[in-house]
Order: sequence, then C-alpha cells, then structure tokens
Amino acid sequence: MRSCTRLLYIALFLVPAIAHAQGDPDALYRARADESKVKEAAAIWESRLAASPKDFESAWKLARAMYWIGGHTAEKDRRPALERGVAAGRAAAMLEPGRPEGHFWMAASMGSLAESFGMRQGLRYRGAIKDALERVLKIDPAFQDGSADRALGRWYFKVPGLFGGSKKESEAHLRASLKYDPQSTASHYFLAELFADQGRDRDAAAELSAVIAAPINPDWEPEDREFKEKAKTLLRELTK
Repeated sequence: MRSCTRLLYIALFLVPAIAHAQGDPDALYRARADESKVKEAAAIWESRLAASPKDFESAWKLARAMYWIGGHTAEKDRRPALERGVAAGRAAAMLEPGRPEGHFWMAASMGSLAESFGMRQGLRYRGAIKDALERVLKIDPAFQDGSADRALGRWYFKVPGLFGGSKKESEAHLRASLKYDPQSTASHYFLAELFADQGRDRDAAAELSAVIAAPINPDWEPEDREFKEKAKTLLRELTK
C-alpha cells in the first residue's frame, strides 16, 4: 500500500516538478504561497531521499512540504499528498527518533487527513497523532514555538469526548503553547474556535482580535496571513 501511495504521489505531483527542479529547496519552501514553488521544493527533497534513504533532513522537510500541499491543493489530490506526508514523516521519525521533526510533521499530515476525510479517518489516526505529539513534548516542548502543545490543543478539541477529547485539556494545551509564542495566530485562532463552540463569544472575539493584531512572523508568513483572514471572517459571524 505504501509503495502504491508513493507511486501515485510521484505521478500526480513530482513528474512535472522534477523536470524543472533546481535551486535551494529551503528558499523555494519559504515561497510556499506559490504552489509551483513548494512542489518544486518537494520534488528536490523527494529526489534526495530516493538517492539517500537515510537523509533525515530531506525526509522531514518533505513531510512538512506535503502537509502544506495537502492543505492547499485540489480536493482530489489532497489525500495522496497527505499520505505521502505521513510516510515521509514516519521515515524521518524512524531515522532520528530522538528528534522532534519527523514525529511532528507525521502527526500534522495525519491530523489533516482526520479533519478532511470524516470520522473513520479521525478514529484511525487519533491514537497515533496523540502519541507522536506527546513524543515531541518529551523531546522538546519548545519545538517550533510550542507547536506540539498547539496541535494537542487542536486534538483535544476535535476528538469526541467518548474517544478522549476534552475541551478543558484543549484550552490547557493551547494556553501552554502561548508561553513560547504569545502572539501565535494559530494558537489564538484555535482558542477562538474552542470558545465559540462553548458559547463564550466574548472570549472568542478577544482571541480573534489578538489574531488580527498580531505581527506577521517571517517564518510563518503564509500561515499568519491565512489565520488573519479566517479570524476576520469568524469575528464578523460572531458580531452579527
């Protein structure tokens, strides 16, 4: 199954990109708002990983790129991109189990699959996502400005209570992530969604205002801009 997924992924995404791949993949990834650039970066990392299967850096960076592609590509192409992200992240985690990158980006693509493709996918991945993120917390809780706490906050919010979800735990993890980046647009937006779900509209509005007012982080500019737009939309809905 993994080999079939890999071949489908290559056919859909990499054949055109590999033909033109050149330059610095890290620079290309920084320009990920341009779909062609992030696909070119992914093609370079895929090529390097094929040539050297123990290339940890290429494995986790490919996983990160596929997570972005999976969230910004056509619906029909989303699943193979995210499944390739899971596979690349798993490979990185196996190569360097004491490093956080592989565990985190594997969990990120699993989470996107769970949110995009219904309850069955959510139940399939819920344990693996939580285990991977808790592993990141043990390795380095400050990784990527508290990204593991941020993602666990999302996990506890999205997973039904019957299967381990908890609004209380969600808020605790999201607030913990803000210790590392008090102006995180992602953490504030996820808190806003949590509060809105609980009927705490005033608290939600405050978090959305924090998202809109936060400065752009150069490392996460595309993500920050997207969260700001979503915050404006949700704030309008809350204040109708």
